[in-house]
Parts: sequence; C-alpha cells; structure tokens
Amino acid sequence: MCSILGIFGLRPGEDLAALRRQALASSARQRHRGPDWSGVHADPGAILVHERLAIVDPAGGAQPLRSADGGLVLAVNGEIYNHRELERSLTVPYAFQTGSDCEVINALWRELGPGLLAKLNGIYAFVLWDAGRQRWLAARDPFGVCPLYWGTDAEGRRWLASEMKALVGVCADIAPFPPGHCYDSATGELTRFWRPGWREHVAVAGRAVPAPVLREAFEQAVHRQLMTDVPYGVLLSGGLDSSLVAACAARFARRRVEEDDAAEAWWPRLHSFAIGLEGSPDLAAAQVAAEALGTVHHGFTYRFEEGLDAIDEVIRHIESYDVTTVRASTPMYLLARRIKAMGVKMVLSGEGSDELFGGYLYFHKAPDARAFHEECVRKLDALHQFDCLRANKAMMAWGVEARVPFLDLGFVEVAMAMDAAAKMAGPGRIEKAVLREAFAGVLPDAILWRQKEQFSDGVGYGWIDGLKAHADAQVSDAQMAAAASRFPVNPPASKEAYWYRTLFERHFPGEACARTVPGGPSIACSSPAAIAWDPAFAAAADPSGRAVAGIHQAAVAVPPG
Repeated sequence: MCSILGIFGLRPGEDLAALRRQALASSARQRHRGPDWSGVHADPGAILVHERLAIVDPAGGAQPLRSADGGLVLAVNGEIYNHRELERSLTVPYAFQTGSDCEVINALWRELGPGLLAKLNGIYAFVLWDAGRQRWLAARDPFGVCPLYWGTDAEGRRWLASEMKALVGVCADIAPFPPGHCYDSATGELTRFWRPGWREHVAVAGRAVPAPVLREAFEQAVHRQLMTDVPYGVLLSGGLDSSLVAACAARFARRRVEEDDAAEAWWPRLHSFAIGLEGSPDLAAAQVAAEALGTVHHGFTYRFEEGLDAIDEVIRHIESYDVTTVRASTPMYLLARRIKAMGVKMVLSGEGSDELFGGYLYFHKAPDARAFHEECVRKLDALHQFDCLRANKAMMAWGVEARVPFLDLGFVEVAMAMDAAAKMAGPGRIEKAVLREAFAGVLPDAILWRQKEQFSDGVGYGWIDGLKAHADAQVSDAQMAAAASRFPVNPPASKEAYWYRTLFERHFPGEACARTVPGGPSIACSSPAAIAWDPAFAAAADPSGRAVAGIHQAAVAVPPG
C-alpha cells in the first residue's frame, strides 16, 4: 500500500521542472502512506509520483514501474493477489524488471489494453502512462479499498492522487474516483469495468451455497492475502469477523504463500492487535479469541482524553466528517501507531463481512429477502466512503497497510451468490448465522456467537458517550439553529456532527471537498433507504448499534430527534 500522484494533459512548452517540483510538494502531503521511498517520472506528456510502503520485494520493487524499453510507466497503490497466475498466463513476452506483484499490470496492458482489469484480483488504484501512444489509464478496485481522487487544475491539467489533501489548493473540482471504474484518455470516458451478476436479487433468488463451500472460499481468500515479505499481523477485536480472519490466518501463518507453502514463513508466529478503553468489551473478547487461536496477542488501552486529543488529526487523515467514521477511526488510528512501533507493516482486517451478510443490527428489521439483498448491495457500493475509507486511511496514517479478505473478489462471488433468505436474521436467529454455522468449531462459542458490536461501540461505550458530551459543550444551540446556513452541503444533524464538520473545513475548505462525504439519515450504520424498515428508526437516527432497541443487548434509550 502506498500513495500515487499523476498529472496528465501537459501542454507543449510546459515548464516541466517547475511542475515536477509542484507534483513532489503535493505528493509529500500523503507521504505517510509510503515512508520507505519516493519515486518520480516526468516527461513532456505526464508526471507520476509514488510514495512507497514496501511490502512485496522491498529491495527491488520501487516505483514508478517502467517497462524495459521505458515506454510504459506505472504507479500503483495496492496489491495484486493473483499476480503469479497472471504472469504464467501471459501470451505476449514481457521482461519483468522487478519482483513487484503490481508489475504484471504493465505486461497485461501490452496484451489486453483496458481489458486487463477483468483479470485482476486485488486492491488497487493506479495510473499508467503509455508514452509511445501518448495514452493514459487510471483505475480503482471494485470496492474502492484503495482511495483515489481526481480533479482539474486552472490550466486544464488532470490530477489524480491517493488522498484529497494532495489536491487541495490545486484543483477546485476534487471528487472521488469511482470504484470499479477506469478512465482511458484514448476515449475520454469513465467506464465501469466491474459488473457482477449478483447485484439483482432475481439473479440469486433460490440459490444456496453449502457451508463447506462458503468456508473454503473464505479460507482461500485469507490465504491469498498473506502475500508479504515483511512482518504482518491481524486486527482482533474479538468480534466474529476479525476472529474468523485471525483463525484462518493462524492456519496458514507458518508457511510462505509466495513459495506455494513449500517453505517456512519468514515470520511464523501470528501477532494479533486490539485496542479499547479500560474494561472495553472488545479487549475482553479479543483476549479469549487470541488464547484459543494461539496468537501472540497485544491488547492496548487508551484514555478518553488521548482519543479526544487525536480527533483533529484523525479527521485530517481520514478526510471525512461522517460521525460513525470519525468515532471508529480514532481508536484505529491510535492502534496503528502502536502497531507501527512494533515493526509490523501489514495487517488483515474484517471489513466487508457486515455488508456481505447483513451483519448490522438494523438488518433484523428487513421486511423480506429482496429488501435485505438490495440493502447489502447499497452497503457494498458505499464501502469506499465508510469502512474501507476508515480502515485504509486510519492505518495508513502511520504507514500500516490494512488488507480485507472478506472483500476478496473470489469470496464475494460466493457470498453474494446465495439467496439473502439464508442470511436473514430474526426471532431466534442471530445476524450472520450462515457464516457462523460455516465455521462451527473453529472459535469458542462465546466468540463465534457474539452479537454484532460496531467498532466504535466495542472499544467502550464511554467513548461515544464522551464524544457526545464534549460536542455539547463545544457547540451552542444558536450554532445548531444556523447549521444549514453555515454548512449548506450535508448540514450536520447533531452537535457532534457540527463539531467534526468545523474541524474538517479547516483542512478541506470548499463545497467540492464537502461533497466527497456522503450524508443522509442512518440508524446503526444503515443506508438512508433502510430507515423505512421500522417507524421507530426515524426518531432514533443514531449510528451506534445501541440505537436498535430490542436487538442490541446493551441498548440505551435514544431521545427523539
């Protein structure tokens, strides 16, 4: 995981040296993502800058990646998990210059052009410059695990960067580059390249996926993502999702994936990491899971004041004012700093499971399988604005890469192929029961059947309650009354939201930046559409899982409004 920056559409006679300096200065704003090395390519047609976090081929995989003849130049943020299979399938000879998993993109471009995107299984955002054809391609992975933004400067040049902060003050029209899309300068069109057949419920209605098939698919997803040449670990909150990731990783940790499991792993002991306030539910559950799995476990505590002190910097890094995202990103940001201090550069995390299997507690209120499935699709579409954004940017603030096996494309195809009727929760059936049943016996029952606990809740309920109390003291009633005038784009609906918005505005001024963050009502992380599932939701629009009274075991009364 790294950062990239690209500038295209340079004019004849451009002051290339000055523009190169500007590109480097902008890229430096995201260097936390790639502290290991900086690389730059500049020619009269394009400038590419790369800040590297070395995970695969640390010694020889520096970017931008150039073809042997210098005609192709590639800057990538991400990982291509099936790169070895793709390299073996090439029909057009290509002289690889590095051991990087990403260089296969250059080889595939020569062979397939933009069609290469249908072949990739990974998390990525990249820009590719074909100097011979004066053509460039930009693309982002199907779920937007890797961030990417773009905009146009005053001279009409197109800029792309991993984080918005690199474009602030340069482009007035900053916007997220949409996941599952590519832009080809030869056509001048933004095109969706990922169109899975399972998006419509009718395509999967009546279909079943046997438990062994589901389990095997996830185990292989985790196995693929253990591709690394540096120390790694797992995030372990003690919830179902992170515990399943840890259980599968523990199974494969002693063998080296890049050598087809034929050699002993360079770091055979699996380390796990958790964080919370003193006495948090997650810390206690994580210890139980770690002891069962035999990981080398590190449970860290933080004080409320330490989290509060970090809020402004967290918002600068995550580039969002969404309440749930800020709440959850702050302990993750603090945890990433601890992990980095221990010399770990990559972790596996459990994001994506709740979207695939309807794990959020409000899914208990889904009226039927079709509505359940459609909400899963909406949540998957929005992941790049919420959980993927949080996991990526909060961890990368300290140069730690977060991989998400639940969003492995092979596993997603299996998980979304089943009728949502099999996933539905209700009286006597806990959320994500189909996933829990597939892994029966792998985890202690206290973990396997633990109720969903959103990360910002699980670190300790005092965290959210304290943030609300602090915001109440910071924001006056008069300020809230004028919130819509002060913030016409996505006006804040609470004092906590108002407080985060003011911090965001300091770092990211202007309506274009504000529009990069989604708005609308939510109950326990729902989409706005799911509010209609229960009349009580409209009066209790709060992102905490505790807002789903009658479902959450520790539900608290939520005042109307």
